[in-house]
Amino acid sequence: MNDMLKCQNNLYDVVAIGELLVDFAARSVDEQGYPTMKANPGGAPGNFLAALSRYGAKTAMIGKVGADDFGKLLITTLAQVGIETSAIVSDDKVFTTLAFVSFDEKGERSFNFARKPGADICLTKKEIDTNVIEHCKIFHFGSVSLTDEPVRTATQYAVEYAKNSGKLITFDPNLRLNLWEDPQQAKQQILWGLNYTDIVKISDNEVEFLWGMYEVSAGQKLIREYGVKLAMITLGARGSYLVNSKGSVYIPCPKVEPIDTTGAGDIFGASAISRILAQSKSVESFTVDELLEIGKFATVAASLSTQAYGGIPSIVPLEQVQKTVCDLDESNGFQTIKINRFDE
Repeated sequence: MNDMLKCQNNLYDVVAIGELLVDFAARSVDEQGYPTMKANPGGAPGNFLAALSRYGAKTAMIGKVGADDFGKLLITTLAQVGIETSAIVSDDKVFTTLAFVSFDEKGERSFNFARKPGADICLTKKEIDTNVIEHCKIFHFGSVSLTDEPVRTATQYAVEYAKNSGKLITFDPNLRLNLWEDPQQAKQQILWGLNYTDIVKISDNEVEFLWGMYEVSAGQKLIREYGVKLAMITLGARGSYLVNSKGSVYIPCPKVEPIDTTGAGDIFGASAISRILAQSKSVESFTVDELLEIGKFATVAASLSTQAYGGIPSIVPLEQVQKTVCDLDESNGFQTIKINRFDE
């Protein structure tokens, strides 16, 4: 595992499995309250890979869409942003999954899904292309593909295959309670995922849901009880908290005027993974100072993305993220950073 990120024989840096869908996001409302909606490519794993591709990684996606216009659009969009799509199955028996998104005054979202079933639920174990898993460095998954069968069994098979093949496993619980039969089932499946995880990107709301904890206690639980090597806890407008066995860092958000938070968590996770890949070293060896640099980049990338609509369309260019981080460093814009070194 420690030498895995240095291997030069991998075709892909990151492979992800999960949902691809079309987000219909509200733009305006008529006099009767009916929204006018804009369609965007969506699905957390797709957003995640798109940001990684934007920041220089080689990526591939495993999933299923309908053999319809939306499915074709999604595959085309992913290919255009540099994601390998050969492991995405197109099925003429089901429709591509749809999500309808509305926003409050702070840009926070609420979701309704057309997914009973949607194509993403119908991915089977037999349709998993293990070849792309074998030729990657990092394998990524989320909990949305654990909500229903047959995709739950397919996802569990892929995660176990990747783990047994020595891949670094990253996980985003990405809790959407309205997709689960009951909250206890959601908790059970998320905890299953954590037992396979090397790096987790998880939100403050999700650790509250799982354990009734704040970020510091949850971070320690993830490291000590689940064997997670790096926990990255997003805190919404408060910023982010990163912790490994060497220490922890808290990074505040830069000041932005958010209009749409869609994909911000996915972009945070991808941005952090892109910096980890650039280091070519084992995750457990990252110093607190290195965690700080990873956290700065990811927090800025995610924050800037909330100033545009959609997930994939809101990914900010690498140079803009780097310049913003430099500007904030020079202006002491990260002045409320908190660092805790466990060996001191």
